[in-house]
Amino acid sequence: MVTLVVATTLDPASINPAKALLTMPGWHHPGPLFDGIRSFINGDKLRLLEHDKSIIAEDDLDQRWENATGEIVDEIIFLSKHTAVSNLPALTIHPIGIPHLKEGDEAPQGGRPGWAAPPSPRMGQWLILLKKIAQSHNLIPEFEITLEATHHGPVTSKPTMFIEIGSTEDYWKRVDAAQVIALLVWEGLGFGEEASIGNWSSKSERKKVLLGIGGGHYVPRHMDIILGAFIQMVSADCVLTGKMVPGWAIFYPDIPCQWKILANQKQNLEPKI
Repeated sequence: MVTLVVATTLDPASINPAKALLTMPGWHHPGPLFDGIRSFINGDKLRLLEHDKSIIAEDDLDQRWENATGEIVDEIIFLSKHTAVSNLPALTIHPIGIPHLKEGDEAPQGGRPGWAAPPSPRMGQWLILLKKIAQSHNLIPEFEITLEATHHGPVTSKPTMFIEIGSTEDYWKRVDAAQVIALLVWEGLGFGEEASIGNWSSKSERKKVLLGIGGGHYVPRHMDIILGAFIQMVSADCVLTGKMVPGWAIFYPDIPCQWKILANQKQNLEPKI
């Protein structure tokens, strides 16, 4: 089973971390080419995909990679820019999906109305690791390190997260920020000196999984609970972060439908590493 890391050449906050990741040891250039998408291979578990479209434009990359190579995809990590009205520098992590939209609604940021990808179980623990790496590279307090609520596409069916650099072009191009993101992926997946973090199997482990409902886009209350839980636990891998649905995405007439979507996340949130 493999992890897909996806980047686009159209976005410096995407391709620069990808290039930094490719400077790490063990890569084979190139891997298979499919549908015009380039790939790079590292060992038997890590694949980097590079394309020339918007990061939200290529749907079903997990299924398409499986069809092209026969390899089973375990999870997907997208590298991307982050935009915000504040224009403040930030490094963010978030799940994806647009469960608040109804069938027939326009999806201006990709995805499929009513759909949400299974969340990566790595998000909460990678947030902690991201803060640590950013601190060591002197990006804190200049950059805010934060989670975001579930939003946008592209469509995937495997556990997925976005890792982003924000929030203006000057920050998107920052080499030090790109290096921090590359190190996050490298160390978080266990290619550094420590084991990978954020792995989870409901069949073999009893860890707390947090589902966040309500609040704002940057989930400040959820962040408080996640960071507080990590501080209180003996081990930082005792708590995993699942889907985070902001208050504006909850429409009470559609609660049965939305809870069905959230229930599906629980069933699918089981990477088999």
